[in-house]
Amino acid sequence: MGKLDIVQAGHPVLRARAREVTPEELGDKPLLTLVRTMIEAMRRAPGVGLAAPQLGIDKRIIVLEDAEKLMLRLTPEERVARGRVPFPLKVIVNPVLELVPSDDIVFFEGCLSVRGYSALVPRVNEVVVRGTDEKGTPLEWRVSGWPARILQHECDHLDGTLYIDRMLTRTFGHNDEVGPRWFDLPVAVVREKLGA
Repeated sequence: MGKLDIVQAGHPVLRARAREVTPEELGDKPLLTLVRTMIEAMRRAPGVGLAAPQLGIDKRIIVLEDAEKLMLRLTPEERVARGRVPFPLKVIVNPVLELVPSDDIVFFEGCLSVRGYSALVPRVNEVVVRGTDEKGTPLEWRVSGWPARILQHECDHLDGTLYIDRMLTRTFGHNDEVGPRWFDLPVAVVREKLGA
């Protein structure tokens, strides 16, 4: 399949519901090649998740991974506040996401398909995802904190939703401005100062 570029907001595939992967596709060479390409693109970016539509591919597949090296700029207190913990590579085909009811947790999010921007986005703190891996083995993962946020973000991509559809609009900005001004402040302070 080779290297595929991550498509940006405005591409129609990012605004449509991706199609289900059929049982016949599971474990087949084209699907396994697509998954490898997705993993490579996510790691190259670097990012913590990627959905097939972000490569222009209309399939319900997500890959996720959060490594220790991606958290180096966070203090231990920031990691605890976000629920940010490393987890190994996950490939989920045809994910079905169940939101566990809770108060929304608000943190900054960005997206590889909305390059260079971020905003505060409310998300539930805990989810359960069910689906299969790329070979068709059933899986279920109940998770909270940052991994739950990543899952919600990536599953949104499969339904044509971007984080900008869920963001607190007054907090949206270019990372060159938002990062140095707001990333290190408590979310409550950012919301107050920006009227969000």
